[in-house]
Amino acid sequence: MTFAVAALLYVTRPLLAAPEPRPPIGSDAMSRRLALVEERDRAVAALRELEFDHRTGKLSERDYRELIGPLRHRAVETLRALELGDREG
Repeated sequence: MTFAVAALLYVTRPLLAAPEPRPPIGSDAMSRRLALVEERDRAVAALRELEFDHRTGKLSERDYRELIGPLRHRAVETLRALELGDREG
């Protein structure tokens, strides 16, 4: 009987431990992170669409080169901001 109680306590210990503190759902940190994740997703989608249009011939090489730089820059800046937020949080 004592072994069963000890085993039960051992198994349920992770469930009983206090969870790690996370910012509240409505907090500024959570809102900022969500905005950055959405921006990252938009930037990646735009890059994919641009690549597709270039490969299918809808976009000239010149136009592709003109558009790809700013999109890549936006994606990189968003990823850096997300990484910085993860390090701080």
